[in-house]
Amino acid sequence: MKNIKLYQVLLSLIVLIALLLTISSFIPENGVQLLGVNFKFPTIDRLMHPKKQENANIDSLIMDVDTTFVDPLIQHQNGSNGDMGAPNAGELRIKNTTIIHLNEAGIANLDKFFEKLSKVATEKKKIHILHYGDSQIEGDRMTGFIRERLQNQFGGNGPGLVPANNVYNTFAFVQSYSENFVRYTCFGGEKLNNKKYGVMGSAARFTKEYKDSSEIATETTQKTAWIELAASPNAYGRARNLTTVKMYYNSCIKPCTINVYENGTLIHQDSLKADGKSHIFKLSFPSTPGKLKFEFKSAISPTISNFSLEGDYGVQMSNIGMRGSSGTIFGAMDRGVATEAMNDLNTELIIMQFGGNSVPSFKDSAGVRNYANYFKGQLKTLKGMRPSAAIIVIGPSDMSLMTDGIYETYPLLPYCVEQMKKISLEVGAGYWDLYDAMGGKNSMPAWVEKGLAGSDYIHFSNGGARIAAQKFYDALIAEYIRWSGKGN
Repeated sequence: MKNIKLYQVLLSLIVLIALLLTISSFIPENGVQLLGVNFKFPTIDRLMHPKKQENANIDSLIMDVDTTFVDPLIQHQNGSNGDMGAPNAGELRIKNTTIIHLNEAGIANLDKFFEKLSKVATEKKKIHILHYGDSQIEGDRMTGFIRERLQNQFGGNGPGLVPANNVYNTFAFVQSYSENFVRYTCFGGEKLNNKKYGVMGSAARFTKEYKDSSEIATETTQKTAWIELAASPNAYGRARNLTTVKMYYNSCIKPCTINVYENGTLIHQDSLKADGKSHIFKLSFPSTPGKLKFEFKSAISPTISNFSLEGDYGVQMSNIGMRGSSGTIFGAMDRGVATEAMNDLNTELIIMQFGGNSVPSFKDSAGVRNYANYFKGQLKTLKGMRPSAAIIVIGPSDMSLMTDGIYETYPLLPYCVEQMKKISLEVGAGYWDLYDAMGGKNSMPAWVEKGLAGSDYIHFSNGGARIAAQKFYDALIAEYIRWSGKGN
């Protein structure tokens, strides 16, 4: 066996290093395309000065955020007598560190909401807030905390709207359903031909849709399906208590019986209206009910849009998480059915929290502007559906892309925030900058480091969601105090 000399090893290393340095000198930083594959190689400057992880300093942004609740949160001991909803909070104080960006039109729209909010408990009425968003809010994250704050301050109980068949982990309610109930959504997965999803953009059926009249006439085999619902012991205190359960349904074209059980005991028998139109099936209780089972029997399923779990009066706030959605949803649903539900709910504020799912796909600034303009069209559609409602847009959080082993803010994310703020103000909506509230560029790695966000460098942890929600609530209350004239 030939002996390898030390000088030969050193010479080989020198030649190899020289070759690598030569390649580094000629290969562009963005790499080269070869047979459809992008080959990247570190430049000499990158070899000599490797990038280091940069984390924004967020200590001052989160240290004074109070996410605690002073009261025991269980306000009613399961007793109503028509009075479940009374507020239980003291005087409001300004302690916001962020603002809701508004122009004159946005201020006027938000002030109309505050006028109704201020009277909702004394007049024993209900107003509803719809919180649409992507996976950043699914499972009642952010929404649940904001709801609890608002219901404590202004009155209200219950978690609000519940999907016909929920597929996300949530602590807001408990639900199960029979296997033959199929989920349909306007933002992914199975679709309804008639687009009558309802206000949540999702619905469920236990048979397929039927359009042919002869097929409808000959379908006589009875099918049975069920949905169970209950208040969750893990929910915030106000959401655990409710006295009213409503079911929104449409497209009932065959006789359909419904039996309702509470903790296994039959408490109600009825039939749904088989005229194909939108209707509401409502039950009231003297106190928070136990586990409710809705059992359906029909040859052809009606479309069950959603349930609503409410108190007697006050603020209702619903979490409408749409995993994978960019908020461009309203063209994919029957707006008439959704508008009927918005009106029945007395919707006076709509929060649209989107943008994060589009950020990774942006190639250039033109793509950002195209998305923003399309999103602007969605806001205009919303205003047409419910003209009296104020709108607040919450843009994307900071999100990190790993480049050369370093987590950095997506390059076009700040421009997306800028454009979403611009179009929001143009339509008279408010804009709350979640990206800025987190600390701006490269703040996400710091949130991850402190356990406030997940290892995907995109989504908040539960603790992080509470901090983000508190910061939004503080900004909203600062505007309320401005409106009330008690800020001095």
